[in-house]
Amino acid sequence: MHRGKGLDRRSFVKAAVAIGGASALSACLDRTENPDVPTGDVSSVPERQHAWGDSLARDDAGNAAPPTHRLLLLFDYDGDGTPTQGERETVANALGTLDRAYAWSNTGLLSAMAYSPAYFERFDAELSGVELPAPEALASFEDPVLDTPDAVLYLASDHGHVLLAAEEALTGEAETLNGVDVAGALTEVFSVATRRTGFKGAGQPAAHQDVDGVPDSEPVPEDAPLYMGFKSDYRQTQAPEDRVTIPEGAFAGGTTLHASHMTLDLGQWYEQDDRYQRVGKMFAPYHAKHGVVDGVGDNLGTDAAMDQAKPAEDAANEDGLVGHAQKLFSLRENDRPLLLRRDFDSTDGGHAGLHFLSFQRTIDEFVRTREAMNGTDLAESTPVGQRNNNGILQYIDVTHRGNYLVPPRSIRALPTPEGLDA
Repeated sequence: MHRGKGLDRRSFVKAAVAIGGASALSACLDRTENPDVPTGDVSSVPERQHAWGDSLARDDAGNAAPPTHRLLLLFDYDGDGTPTQGERETVANALGTLDRAYAWSNTGLLSAMAYSPAYFERFDAELSGVELPAPEALASFEDPVLDTPDAVLYLASDHGHVLLAAEEALTGEAETLNGVDVAGALTEVFSVATRRTGFKGAGQPAAHQDVDGVPDSEPVPEDAPLYMGFKSDYRQTQAPEDRVTIPEGAFAGGTTLHASHMTLDLGQWYEQDDRYQRVGKMFAPYHAKHGVVDGVGDNLGTDAAMDQAKPAEDAANEDGLVGHAQKLFSLRENDRPLLLRRDFDSTDGGHAGLHFLSFQRTIDEFVRTREAMNGTDLAESTPVGQRNNNGILQYIDVTHRGNYLVPPRSIRALPTPEGLDA
């Protein structure tokens, strides 16, 4: 691997995580400052794999601060028929190594192992108590690849070298992990089908603007946490972890995961649209007219102030423009959305993109949210187009979609449709 002497630290770590492998890990450890990472305490790791919130840092307003580096490993099961007890023990040992090696926090390692509809199709029994449909295109103007791996492991940490070291252990390339003996490798059971990487947080997108989809003028604000230039993780615009948890049945304590990838085309966003347009399309025309959003939106505190904006249909009729957040505002329960987003930006494929990951109680709740985002009813009955002036649809192109079940931790190793791992 290039030693990266010409790259700043943020760019170097991002490049190392994107490349992966032993040489990337070695270069990362050699080139960057790598503080000691505390080892894990298995007794303190939550049963709910998606319970990250209590272990994340918080900003001044109390919003969860997203982990900086992300890695998605998509796996194909190598066996014939249904998994064996020995394979379940191998997977349990491999995932247990992560829990023992790193503290469950953004400064350690957060993870979630999930399984696709394709995985459960190998069993004779039906999936118990959970609807897990195969992924599908969710708009007339998209034609995504429909992901069909058997499983996906989502890893997140503030330290890029932690993700790389964990991947080495999971693929059988390391005997110890953060001083802990590696008890098993996922690649004894699975093959890695795809690896996807990315980042999130103030300064990260601005440090990675030398990719397709971003104008050469490098317009992304230095403090923006996402390529489109605005903050999105307000506490009140996220579903609570309790709300997205499956409440009863064989997978009680689990959740569902939707994972899609979209490329971003930011040429018009930054070079033809002005800030009024960008604020209006991301939030609402009211926010643009009245200067509600300062900078990337830190001034908004814990919500996007959508209660100040008029209903989406009124904005579309009267302003000829409707905001992304404005369209979603009506789809709430107890004044909170249905989805808990854990998305992040990416330069996979050399193009600016977004890996949109969300936890929700049912995949249907994701589909309903996406339909609201599509704004098809507004395009049919108001002056806005299906994509033009209809939120941010004009600037995104969905390339992949996948649906998964995230079991509770105690049955995360090759579960059966009845919710058993043994």
